[in-house]
Amino acid sequence: MSDMMHKPLLISSLIEHAAKNYGDTEIVSRTVEGSFHRTTYRDAARRAKRLANALKHLKIKTGDRIGTLAWNGYRHFELYYGVSGMGAVLHTINPRLFPEQLQYIIKHADDTCIFFDLTFAPLVEALAPHVPGVKAFIAMTNREHMGGLAQAKIPNLLCYEDLLDAESDDYVWPQFDENLPSSLCYTSGTTGDPKGVQYSHRSTLLHTYAGMATDAFGLGSRDVVMPVVPMFHVNAWGLPYIAAAAGAKLVFPGAALDGASLYQLFEQEKVTQSAGVPTIWSGLLNYVRTHQLKFSTFRETVIGGSACPPAMIDSFLREFSVNVVHAWGMTELSPLGSVCRLRAKHLLLSPEEQFKVRVKQGVPSFGIEMKIIDDKGTTLPNDGVAFGDLVVRGPWVIEKYYREEKSASRDGWFPTGDVATIDADGYMQITDRSKDVIKSGGEWISSIELENIAMAHPGVQEAAVIGVAHPKWDERPLLVVVKKPAATVTRDELIAFYNGKIAKWMLPDDVVFVDQLPHTATGKLLKTKLRET
Repeated sequence: MSDMMHKPLLISSLIEHAAKNYGDTEIVSRTVEGSFHRTTYRDAARRAKRLANALKHLKIKTGDRIGTLAWNGYRHFELYYGVSGMGAVLHTINPRLFPEQLQYIIKHADDTCIFFDLTFAPLVEALAPHVPGVKAFIAMTNREHMGGLAQAKIPNLLCYEDLLDAESDDYVWPQFDENLPSSLCYTSGTTGDPKGVQYSHRSTLLHTYAGMATDAFGLGSRDVVMPVVPMFHVNAWGLPYIAAAAGAKLVFPGAALDGASLYQLFEQEKVTQSAGVPTIWSGLLNYVRTHQLKFSTFRETVIGGSACPPAMIDSFLREFSVNVVHAWGMTELSPLGSVCRLRAKHLLLSPEEQFKVRVKQGVPSFGIEMKIIDDKGTTLPNDGVAFGDLVVRGPWVIEKYYREEKSASRDGWFPTGDVATIDADGYMQITDRSKDVIKSGGEWISSIELENIAMAHPGVQEAAVIGVAHPKWDERPLLVVVKKPAATVTRDELIAFYNGKIAKWMLPDDVVFVDQLPHTATGKLLKTKLRET
């Protein structure tokens, strides 16, 4: 045994650290009610303790799952700490999923309560009859704004601010095993039902240390960070934890993610750093270009979720002097896997040569190991040429999916489903996806699911869905169809056939009719050939 103190790594320690050492540092939110709200780490810690007391009075026990349907804002931030800190599990739910998927997720997670922003009241009203296990729905607002919910048929409806007002902030965070679960996030899944990924206090804290590193997010107490990536999407890439550890000012944009709203916050709050998916940034770039604006403090953004178009990296740097840091990760990795930053030797290269490095997804953070393998599991060389299936391992990588017995890893490595190259310096670059998944605006769309729906149409003989490049959404689904003999099915009829079966943003953008689809010798669809065509 060593002679060092043993102190469990717990999420509550992050907010306590921020409150004690950066107590007057601001947390600014644009609320869904339309106002700006200002608080501090000190107040956030106090309110998180009130929330923990409120949860206790709602009979929430250690390990109970608490769902959230909420945007990035100060109340969601309080839930991050109050729920996990008292020993329950914070289950951030992606409201963009289809109602059937949301019902499945809430039931599968066995959520006890659901906290929701007013924006999502209609969604909660539609969900409530299908999730009888949820004991209470808590509107994340004050008494003044509860009036708007008077007509809503939401059972056991409570008001967030009423709950907190009834409590004292006299609360001591419990100490427990750091391996206990802290939060839960479901992947939108490429096939079948969404799968749950349950993080522990330990994995979250280790991920936080890694995210703070200079070559990762590199946040410090002088930074002002605005997570544009949603807090319902893999814990906003860990930023609500990383910012608290670093003592950085936080700016939460709420539901307004258009170019004008984001630009206003960047300037008003003197934001230095941000993070989000490419779709959001194309809207912001269009806005600042159209209005001939510049950024006065914004100097860096981490872009992940899907590969950042090289033109976007170039535009940000050349036109606005904003450094784009390319990153890669997955829900199953908490999500940080690799980050791309230039090394000293790269600074001696020409801008063109530097750019070739910057478009890669980068080097694994300390704690993450990655390699590429062939079909037989043989490790391939890191020469930047060979490409194979990307596999990873590390202390914040999933071992098994929530409520599944089977390990998600193979031979101790987690298969990411991505195809990549790794160069001699360890820089990884995604070249393709092993499962033909379509990534649109940072969200995944299953081509197989879209094909299965098309195949259910009486006029369709065979169908294939591929992702085609799109200037705003990265990729959009294109449906390629072989009609049954004598069938007279049209494009509009086929797209209408999807209504009510999937979320609207997953709809194919277009339909192409062909005489036959290319196949391999074993009868599998040759999607590579289709893409070329």
